[in-house]
Amino acid sequence: MPFEELQAIELLGRVRYGRLATSMRALPFLSVARHVVIDGRVVLRMHSGFGYHNACDGTVVAYGADNFSTAGPGGCGSGGGGDLWAVQFTGTAEIVHPTPGQRELFGDGPALVNGEPFAPAYLGLEPHFASVHTLNFDASQPIGNTA
Repeated sequence: MPFEELQAIELLGRVRYGRLATSMRALPFLSVARHVVIDGRVVLRMHSGFGYHNACDGTVVAYGADNFSTAGPGGCGSGGGGDLWAVQFTGTAEIVHPTPGQRELFGDGPALVNGEPFAPAYLGLEPHFASVHTLNFDASQPIGNTA
């Protein structure tokens, strides 16, 4: 496995949710999903009531996650040196049926999604491409410096 893909998978394990991107009826869309990594494969859990899992089945998708929600004052992340990162995986998605033990890795799901009971659907994504982007902040740089 290439270094960047290993790094991306390691970073992905630090957050629980990300965004799935693809198109449906020729229009782009994003959907939130919970992820886990199982045997080097990204497995997503999402609400089946939207039908997005069916639209993604057999198509190329992108899945991204980041630690931007940890950003503190001046855009720096909290803890761990203050750097922000984002990862993206691109590959073909397919509907999967995780074992009960694999489903436990996701933890509890939401009770409701847009007022409807949460009904999980699962997609497997075998990454063909992975990218990692980092934003490094210099602690000596004054906050708000626009020069």
